[in-house]
Amino acid sequence: MKSFVTEESFWNLFPEARIGIVVAHGMKPTGEVAPEDAAAIARALAEANGKADQHLESNTISQNAVVAVWRDAYQQFKTKKGARCSIENLLKRVLKGNPVGSITPSVDIYNAVSLAHALPVGGEDIDAMVGDIRLGITEGGDAFRPLGEDEDAPTLEGELCYRDDAGAICRCWNWRDGERTALTDESAKAFLVIESVDPARADDLEAAVDQLADMVQRYLDADIFAKQIITRANPTMVIDE
Repeated sequence: MKSFVTEESFWNLFPEARIGIVVAHGMKPTGEVAPEDAAAIARALAEANGKADQHLESNTISQNAVVAVWRDAYQQFKTKKGARCSIENLLKRVLKGNPVGSITPSVDIYNAVSLAHALPVGGEDIDAMVGDIRLGITEGGDAFRPLGEDEDAPTLEGELCYRDDAGAICRCWNWRDGERTALTDESAKAFLVIESVDPARADDLEAAVDQLADMVQRYLDADIFAKQIITRANPTMVIDE
């Protein structure tokens, strides 16, 4: 059995945070996705690139409320220089007229949800994890190979990250995925996560979680093993048997 565990060190920094989790088992790879479903995913991503504009009131990315709240959050823990929340990186592309393009069906779905709701969304391959996945402040030195890189980049002391028994999974909270557990087109079991540090956006988070679960089930024929909002009062959940 594997679980997702949010540690007290996380809640000490962000007591009002809410983390939406969708656990999808049995996702289809690209070659098995029906053409009409692939087209629907492509439309959803294109529409989300357009919807993202509604969250951008300023041409200065840091002055937009959905980004500013994460800039503040990233001041609360040690980060690698230049690390930014994943939603800032996506919205910055939209602001520059460079829409987020297609990668794989599962990644396209979570990017569509992220853009539509202006919330950070990520995904990891459950089968590639070693033991439980934990979110908390690390003592540093956790093994990590950034996605698409050739050199290791271990975590820093005081950094907030997702990690398992083999090392870090995603660094600086939701900034950078690792090569080892990244979702690929062959991934059958996905740990999908949506984070919010703004209590006023609780309803937005729930809507995003529902949309994510619905799209993965509808278009990738996945079984939704679990769907839950993690809070300080409810900090753990089972993600695999």
